[in-house]
Amino acid sequence: MFRNIGAVLFDLDGTLIDSAPDLGAAVDRMRLARGLPSLPLELYRPMAGAGARGMLGVAFGMTPDHPEFPALREEFFVNYERCMTERTYAFKGVPELIEQLVARGLAWGVVTNKAMRFTGPLTQGMSLFATAAAVVGGDSTPHAKPHPEPLLEAARRLKLEPSRCIYVGDDERDVLAGRAAGMATVAARYGYLGGNPDAVRWGAHAHIDSPLELLSLLQSAATA
Repeated sequence: MFRNIGAVLFDLDGTLIDSAPDLGAAVDRMRLARGLPSLPLELYRPMAGAGARGMLGVAFGMTPDHPEFPALREEFFVNYERCMTERTYAFKGVPELIEQLVARGLAWGVVTNKAMRFTGPLTQGMSLFATAAAVVGGDSTPHAKPHPEPLLEAARRLKLEPSRCIYVGDDERDVLAGRAAGMATVAARYGYLGGNPDAVRWGAHAHIDSPLELLSLLQSAATA
């Protein structure tokens, strides 16, 4: 499954970077503005990968069908734009992982459901992404994950067959999208994990508990 790999694609939030502190701060500011007490980051973190839906759900118990959801979502977006690189950092081991992929001649890229409104400035503002060969956001194609189209778009940009790509993500929808695209899938169990934290049940081809463990999968494939 991991043989003849030409590229590794990653989800963004919860897989490459820990953006939960900035996402949580953006929505917590909304609570404070309404006279509500601050909530701890530990409550926000598991749902950070779900963006506005996840953050507003934690902060206000609000679902997307609530009539006030669009207005609060935009308020959250504006808050997040103002702080999205203040507390966000790469997970331990990610910079070294990327260096190793590049050294091995493997292309790499990002496929996220985060809109390019945020994905563009974020990836352009962090040196980690200087060598990324493809960055596909949640609105780069007509569909978002778990639909496979964003991953297929990334493969097209890399000029590779999907079967020569690995997709790494910390949410079940990442595995579903990767498998539907015909890619090898790796569940990042160190990430946010969303509403279904039992990553073993997602059906990924492999699991890792730290970013650098991915290199062991690639090494095993190279020597098999």
